[in-house]
Formats: sequence, structure tokens, C-alpha cells
Amino acid sequence: MDSTLAKGLAAIEWMTRQQRDCRVTDLAQAFGMARSNAHRTLQTLVDCGWAVQDPATSAYRPSLRLFELGALVSEATDMGSLLRPHLAALAQQTGETIHLAVLDGAEIVYLDKFDSPLPVAAYSRVGGRAAAYCVASGKALLAAAAPDLSALHERLGTLTAHTKNSITSFDALLSELERTRVRGYAENREEWRLGVCGLGVPVFNARGEAVAAVGMSVPSIRFARTQARGLADRLLACARDASVTLGYRASPVPASAPLPASTTRRRRLE
Repeated sequence: MDSTLAKGLAAIEWMTRQQRDCRVTDLAQAFGMARSNAHRTLQTLVDCGWAVQDPATSAYRPSLRLFELGALVSEATDMGSLLRPHLAALAQQTGETIHLAVLDGAEIVYLDKFDSPLPVAAYSRVGGRAAAYCVASGKALLAAAAPDLSALHERLGTLTAHTKNSITSFDALLSELERTRVRGYAENREEWRLGVCGLGVPVFNARGEAVAAVGMSVPSIRFARTQARGLADRLLACARDASVTLGYRASPVPASAPLPASTTRRRRLE
């Protein structure tokens, strides 16, 4: 166990439970540590954004970052249970691997999945990660955020090739995200793993924010253009229903109509 990390985490929890501003001496007494060690621990928490110090009293309190992360964890947990029936229905309709993913920095994280029962199937795992710019779920969420070149650079850093088909140019990625916005869904054509293709569509909450993506992983042998379009239509319908479940306002539309192109527009589904 990393004792320094454990001490910092314990200090965060202790401060949060006090429900008041705390001084260096308070922490030192609570943990039986030297005042200098308590001061160093609290300053590290401030430097890392987990605590704030009142300039007038020099007392410390937890930052709102704890609330932000707690809300995200709660939302992700609730969201997963709410959307699972939609994923299950899509998996049954298509016979392909279906997953729910969220964006975490430069990567996506799989929250839930349904495996394909077919002999040849694409593989992913709950809790697994993938480069957002290489997979359809990630591209769907990047497109929904309407990023510009500087925002993409800041979020993604260097675009590393994972296969010969990976996008490694920011200009090319911007063009791909614009195509995604126009048609309503993203594609991955063996950009993360050779032999594996995919489709992704963002899911929006009641505030019009893209909070997740419904994705479909398909072996390349079952991903001809005509097949991909048919699968995309089903995925769009699933994502639309999932968005409605999360409170997004929808109007009667054809099953193949795309979801909103950008969270900044916050318009109705059309």
C-alpha cells in the first residue's frame, strides 16, 4: 500500500465528514501526525484541486471537485441501469456486440455490454478503455461536443496509430467528426483493432448534453456498406429511445433520423 496516497485519501474523507473548515492543527490531532506533515498533506490536496484554503482564516475545506465526481459516478450508475433494456433490445435485434460508453479524457470507458452470440464476434469488456478517436463511440461523443482544432489537441494530445487505418491527422479527424455530425452516427473501420469495425451514436440527457454513446462492434466480414447502413438505422433508433429515457425532449421522427449534431445547439431530435 502507498502510505502517502492512503494518508491523502483519508484526509479528504475526514475533512468532508467534518462539514466545517479545518485547520492544520485539527488534521494533525485527528491523525496523530506532526504539524508539518499535516500542513504538507493539506497543501498537496490544494495543489491537486481536492481542497481549497480560505485566504482570510488559512483554514481548509474540500473542493467542489468531490461533488462533481460523486455526481458523475451516481449519474453513470443510474444511467447504466436505465439504458440497459435499450441495449438488450438492440443486441437481440442485431445479434452484434452492443456496449454503452462514456468519454474520459482522451479515452472512452465501457460501462456495459452485451456480447454477440455469433461464432465470429467483436470483443470488448466492461471497464475497458479505448482511444476515443479510434472507435465509433468515442468519435460520436467527440463530434457531439463540437470540438475545434485547439480543443481536440488539448483533449487528445498526439494521435497515435493503433492500426494502419487509424486517423493520425487532426485535420482528417475534424473532417471525420463533421461527417459524423451530418449523418448522426460515427464509424470505425478497423482503426482500433484490425478485423473489428463499429458504429456509435451519442445519448443525450434532459439538458441536451451528450453523456454517453451506444456502440456496436462488428467483425469486418459483416460490415459492408449496405450492412453498416442497416445497423446504423437500428442504432440511431436505440440511441433516440435511450435519450428519451434520460429526459431528452423528442418529437415524432422517422427511425433513421439522426440525433442532435451538437450539445451546444440543444435542439429537439429531428
